Amino acid sequence: MVLMVSGGADSTALLVLAATSELDIDDGRGVARIARERLHVLHVNHQLRGLDAQEDEEFVRELSERFGIPCDVVSVDVRALAGQADGNVENTGREVRYRAANRLANKLSEEFGTPRSAARILTAHTANDRAETFFMNAIRGSGPSGLSSIPRRRNRIVRPLLDRTHEELCDLLRMRGIVWREDDTNRDTRYLRSYVRHEVMPVVERRNPRVVSSLTATCDILGDEDSYMTQAATRTFRDLVRRSSDGMVALDAARLGACDVAIARRVVRMAILGICPGARIEARHVAQVLSLVARGSGSASIPMGCDARVEYGLLFLRTAAPAGSVSPAWLEVPGRLELGDGRAVVARLAQVPAGSKAPEVARAHSREWGKASVMLDAASCAVDPVHGGRLWVDAPAPGDVLCPLGMHGQSKKLSDLLNEARIPAAERGAVPVLRTSPTGRVVWVAGVRPDEGARCTPDTRTVVELTLLERQDPRP
Repeated sequence: MVLMVSGGADSTALLVLAATSELDIDDGRGVARIARERLHVLHVNHQLRGLDAQEDEEFVRELSERFGIPCDVVSVDVRALAGQADGNVENTGREVRYRAANRLANKLSEEFGTPRSAARILTAHTANDRAETFFMNAIRGSGPSGLSSIPRRRNRIVRPLLDRTHEELCDLLRMRGIVWREDDTNRDTRYLRSYVRHEVMPVVERRNPRVVSSLTATCDILGDEDSYMTQAATRTFRDLVRRSSDGMVALDAARLGACDVAIARRVVRMAILGICPGARIEARHVAQVLSLVARGSGSASIPMGCDARVEYGLLFLRTAAPAGSVSPAWLEVPGRLELGDGRAVVARLAQVPAGSKAPEVARAHSREWGKASVMLDAASCAVDPVHGGRLWVDAPAPGDVLCPLGMHGQSKKLSDLLNEARIPAAERGAVPVLRTSPTGRVVWVAGVRPDEGARCTPDTRTVVELTLLERQDPRP
């Protein structure tokens, strides 16, 4: 049980209540006493306030010792870290605190031999914090998730003081004769939270003195409704996925466009965050993607290097492929697709010579080119013998299955096939896999094996010749 204690009134009250009273930590017991041996204090010194920060650290150490609770202190130069990222000191400080808390919770779970899922990280957020966050998100511009403000629990993070006000906690400490630390930066209205706390909340409270408790109820309602909508959107997202791999997901664009807009927005957000968890998505980015879906074609760029594109009835969302990985793309038949690492896949259409049998021609071609080139039946590859067509090229994806040539229709997981080919797991993302469409069957694992269903037969008249050209291959 990790208590995050800064030394301010709220976190000091959290420590006192956890050590001497009853709290609901969402472990199924309701409001109950917490065994003292389960408690462990964490204080993060952000090194932002010089001597004051050092005194905060000493205060937390002494208070923890007074109640017989172990205390860990982590010191981090948050300003320097923020300078290496986006410059936002508040966001960096929050990330540092939760990262340290999770590390400590995992460490304690290992020491006590308890499952990590049983660990709890307790924060001292109050009803005031929740009301302030509501207004902060409203000022920034937010949907239901942001307006539901601070949740009572997110995974192992629990906020047991969310129904109490800051004033109530200060009164509790005064009655017990316990002092706390004051952070002067909390009065600096250049920070949005301080601005809301000192400029916005007093004005609102003059109109409605009970606004904090009113917003607590509002946030609970919004949170419940947001949870329901998230579940509905998750089910829809799963239904719409037609293809996914590292850094790419393809959704059924027509069905997405037919969804209620409230669900569609959430599905797009889920899809983007699924391939790019660090993306900071704004409403305008989601609207951009949905406008592409409505038009049925087009492309747009969204944060963190993500790309959205609608073509052939699918919405593709991609991040930049890792170095050495195959970026999903169409290969025109006939045509050539550059893989971006000096390699290329080339497709040709050819007629079987009069008097020749396609299987024999294909076998002779295989003897000449080995695994680097194959001849397949054009019709079985969904390629028009006269007008050509296209094949989808991407990297292996979890769940891929094919019937390798020579196995007489027996299916095999692509991962097993690559394992038998002794291709290291770290290099498998660079293996081009050719399919009839983004959601179609595999016709060739380039350089490894074609699919039995695409092989040439005695009735084959037009073949697709597919060749994987390695770097500096002289063949045009």
